[in-house]
Amino acid sequence: MPSAIIDIRRACGPAEETRLMQCVHECIVEALGVSPVHRNVTLVVHEPHRFIGRTDCPDPERLTNVSIFLLPGRSREAKRRLYRLLVDRLQQAFGIPPECVLVRLHEQPAENFGVRGGHALCDVELGYPVDV
Repeated sequence: MPSAIIDIRRACGPAEETRLMQCVHECIVEALGVSPVHRNVTLVVHEPHRFIGRTDCPDPERLTNVSIFLLPGRSREAKRRLYRLLVDRLQQAFGIPPECVLVRLHEQPAENFGVRGGHALCDVELGYPVDV
């Protein structure tokens, strides 16, 4: 049930945009043990002058921020696994230098998510563990 928002500063075609969102989703599934059907990924493409980033990024046009909203409970190792997967796969599939990727996890309590027709997530059976 984690939700992701990807911020980039260069336009690309619809096929590449879709592959980018699928790549991030697949990393979340693999690293956190989430069911593949639980996907919610948004891509935001910024005008370059509206997205400045790290000065150590060797290719500023490839700046990529990945924000993931999720429930608390994942281990440090699961989070580290997620960071490594994201950086490695974004580099392999899209040529994004590792220094240009920022991953931010936003852990939210279950009562702060409204899902499945307006139910608080704390009142819904997830079907997967969050303590990985």
